[in-house]
Amino acid sequence: MQYFFLTEGWHIGRVWEPGGLWDILSWRRPPQIQRTNIAMENQGERLWLYQVEDPILMLEVSPDPAVVKTENIGQVMIKRLMGPEEAIAQLNQASSIYKDPDPSP
Repeated sequence: MQYFFLTEGWHIGRVWEPGGLWDILSWRRPPQIQRTNIAMENQGERLWLYQVEDPILMLEVSPDPAVVKTENIGQVMIKRLMGPEEAIAQLNQASSIYKDPDPSP
């Protein structure tokens, strides 16, 4: 499994795998992406830890305009996913850690 942090109020869009964009018909299922129940505080923003399956190479994320007030950012590509050790190291460096009893977004 791989991991990444995503700011609260941002949503996942398109997903890429080694063959290109994730094709639900070819894979016969959507990609496995799950928000965990752990978040950390970084520069005043809450970052949720997400877990994704290994074939995922890259994700497109964008802010929800109703939640996140930004005019300069339309979308961001997450190209660097981390392993469990790096995710734990990031959490250890956080100033605050949050645990949500209900991990669904």
